[in-house]
Amino acid sequence: MKGLRSLVVLGVALAWSHAAVAQKDTLALGMSVEPPHLDPTGGAAGSIREVTYANVYEGLTRIDRNGRVQPGLAESWTRADDGLAYTFRLRGGVKFHDGKDFSSADVKFTFDRAMASDSTNAQKWIFAPIAGVETPDARSVVIKLKYPVGNFLYNLGWGDAVIFAPESAANNKTNPVGTGPFKFERWVRGDRVELAKFDQYWNKDAIKLKRVSFRFIQDPSAQVSALRAGDLDAFPSLGAPETLDQFKADKRYRVVVGATEGETILAINNTKSPLNDVRVRRALAHAVDRKSVIDGAWSGYGTPIGSHFSPLHPAYVDLTGVYPYDPAKAKALLSEAGYPNGFALSMRLPPFPYAPRAGEIVAAQLAQVGIKANIELIQAPQWLTQVFRERQYDLTIVSHTEPLDINIYARDDYYFGYVNPAFKDLIARIDRTLDDGERNRLYGEAQRMIATDSVNVFLFQLPKLGVWNADLDGLWENSPIQANDVTQAYWKR
Repeated sequence: MKGLRSLVVLGVALAWSHAAVAQKDTLALGMSVEPPHLDPTGGAAGSIREVTYANVYEGLTRIDRNGRVQPGLAESWTRADDGLAYTFRLRGGVKFHDGKDFSSADVKFTFDRAMASDSTNAQKWIFAPIAGVETPDARSVVIKLKYPVGNFLYNLGWGDAVIFAPESAANNKTNPVGTGPFKFERWVRGDRVELAKFDQYWNKDAIKLKRVSFRFIQDPSAQVSALRAGDLDAFPSLGAPETLDQFKADKRYRVVVGATEGETILAINNTKSPLNDVRVRRALAHAVDRKSVIDGAWSGYGTPIGSHFSPLHPAYVDLTGVYPYDPAKAKALLSEAGYPNGFALSMRLPPFPYAPRAGEIVAAQLAQVGIKANIELIQAPQWLTQVFRERQYDLTIVSHTEPLDINIYARDDYYFGYVNPAFKDLIARIDRTLDDGERNRLYGEAQRMIATDSVNVFLFQLPKLGVWNADLDGLWENSPIQANDVTQAYWKR
């Protein structure tokens, strides 16, 4: 009998243990960079959206894991035949995290705020075509446009177009209040942001996790250590590609090599001499060996690019042959421009793991043609202020992870300092083109134009190197938009 009782106790213990594993409902997810704040409508940093997109905030539409437009706070919509008006039917029973009911008035407030002259929205262009927002009733919104916009529904799915309430908008940088399935709980600066499941979410039964912690670990070695120690359940964009084979050999982990929208570029300040000379910029392009950069900086992961466009998009044109690696040609162009002995430049690099690694290799390659690139490592807030906003740089390396963002080259005040009226006209035509085939053809023209002008040195498309617990499922394999969407994540056992 004693042996039987022991077996019963053991059986109960094992059953309880299995139930405890099956009931796991928390997630610790790692990121390389801590966001400067938590308002995606008030800053350009991708890390803001990586924490908040779909998790805390929602828009009228949303972009799914495959890059397709799906219903968000709008459950359906219709477009006028002339493309100048969209009527959205909003979901019912939606609440903000502070208990306020969501209505069409919040949509109008959000869009009017984004269109205002003092708007700080980094993607203000999304709202520029809007002539007005009407609210016939609490669940209906009519957006009228000045001209047709081919990607309008897609643009509304960006993190910069999420819906705020007027009562809480002013404090969203530090105390975000959205309609998403997770509400903000606390932010331990320098360490983590913690979210908890929102029990009044309109689709709460679809959400399996109860708590999510976003941990910020900049050092790649520390990222690996945190995964191996079990302090993290997942690192969707690991900064140590050289360790992937080790994780692949360990059955406790799942390694997923996906794609991002991140065009990784050697960005050039086109307003500064001698970089305002296209011959010099072309010399830089010929001096850089993309394959060596990819192999040396990112262990061979990444797709070479020759313009600012994702190879995943049907409009992509392979322009890597426009500026093949040719140091002799680079030297000849420098001599032609009046710099036979080269010159010195600054290269200010952000803390994203790929940037300093690629920077060392690029600097060595530039040195071979007489260009001395003095590397300066700076933190993300300094990069955003000094490089992105104030253009205090010659060269930098960064991955632009916004989707379909070739239109940034049409902004005269953008940090590249590229001004080309013909390109601006071309982007305006693209924006107004409703036919997908014609729009893709025009996208091809745009890619060729900025490649010909050698605005930047286009390096590679940043891959998404994900490592997570083998029992975890539902995370995105690719990043068609800046997001760590955990709304479908769950533990298999």
